Amino acid sequence: MDMTYEERIAGLFERHRSVQSDGFSASAYKPGLERMEELDALSGHPHRRFRSVHVAGTNGKGGVCCMLAAALAACGFRTGLYTSPHLTDFRERIKCSLPGGGAFGMIPKEAVLAFLDRFELPGLSFFELTTGLAFKWFADSQLDFAVLETGLGGRLDSTNIVTPAISIITSIGLDHCDLLGSTRAAIAREKAGIFKPGVPALVWGRDPETQPVFESVAPAVGCPLYYAEDYELPPLLADAESSRAKPEYMNLRTVWAALSLLTEGGCAFALSSEVQDAILNAYAITGFRARWERLELSVDALPTCTQKPEIICDIGHNPPALKLLFDRLKASGKRLYIVFGIMADKDLEGILPLMPGEAQWFAVAPSTPRALPAEALAERLSEAGLRVRCCASVKEGIAAALGAIALGTAFESPHTDAPALLYIGGSTYTVSDALGSGFFEAVE
Repeated sequence: MDMTYEERIAGLFERHRSVQSDGFSASAYKPGLERMEELDALSGHPHRRFRSVHVAGTNGKGGVCCMLAAALAACGFRTGLYTSPHLTDFRERIKCSLPGGGAFGMIPKEAVLAFLDRFELPGLSFFELTTGLAFKWFADSQLDFAVLETGLGGRLDSTNIVTPAISIITSIGLDHCDLLGSTRAAIAREKAGIFKPGVPALVWGRDPETQPVFESVAPAVGCPLYYAEDYELPPLLADAESSRAKPEYMNLRTVWAALSLLTEGGCAFALSSEVQDAILNAYAITGFRARWERLELSVDALPTCTQKPEIICDIGHNPPALKLLFDRLKASGKRLYIVFGIMADKDLEGILPLMPGEAQWFAVAPSTPRALPAEALAERLSEAGLRVRCCASVKEGIAAALGAIALGTAFESPHTDAPALLYIGGSTYTVSDALGSGFFEAVE
């Protein structure tokens, strides 16, 4: 009997375990390129049939990928985009620009099933299989470019079988230290594993800990090394960068430097005002979600309050990313209600001093084995002097926060009479549960 698409995908998740379901277990996380190279050979080396841009980094790599993909599409190139993780549908990972420009679409279900029928090898991780799927679909779709985000690290990542037109590293921070190293220098070395002979390597900027790593790896590999901070932005992008209106604008210089290097390397396109507009509107163009994304309550979820709160979600989950997000929340001047869930392996001790003390916190545990239990999170927040309520799930946390906002619950805050802002974050998994809760509709 023929199975439905949903049944086939459920079976896929069962046979090929993912980090989202199993954490970094031996069944889900399989570093190394041997299995990926076997899959690549079986599928006809599809990555050799399109030009690629390869992006690694601790924070900002997804945003850089989206902005580059939107820019290349605005230049007239049929462009693919491969990012991870997904939030509600794993096809979010694999997109390409639609004919006529202006938007990106997910890989069709039919293409997913056709690939699985031919190339689902036993022993592959979920990430290896989806990487092979992306490469095959990009090649079959006759794309000009594909922008590829590494999953973890760089040197042993499944995406690292490509020889790209340019290799990019965004920021370097302490994350996944048990897998990548306990210092920023060690992590930088893992990410510099994407450098390829003769391929321009672009790094976001210089700092005393990581610069020596890049400047030793690049000549050893035989690739020219560039720093994004050396490139001047055109006025439109410079104004956006200086405004700090959006966290992703910190990466504009990296994006512009990458495009400049591609033109210098023989890719014929003009860096026009239309391309700059595409960069600034990349998240809407590519459908990239949960990066300071505004949500709207669904009609059924509207609380009985006179003023609806502003609602923001973001997947930032380590100290450097959360510092930017929490600073932006504090600068809003609004009453803050924060639904927060985090993975047990994250640096909570480094995050606690950054948390807005004036907020009402709702500690939750998203639906993944990697989550820190809500009770343990609530205890640590309370010990840090934060006002916190423990909730069993993300959905219950959102309901509790909306209830507090509806009642106009007052707490010690310099913004007691200000409008309310509900923030949902701490982890990709927290946001994923929120988007699937039925409470919200996306507005941008």
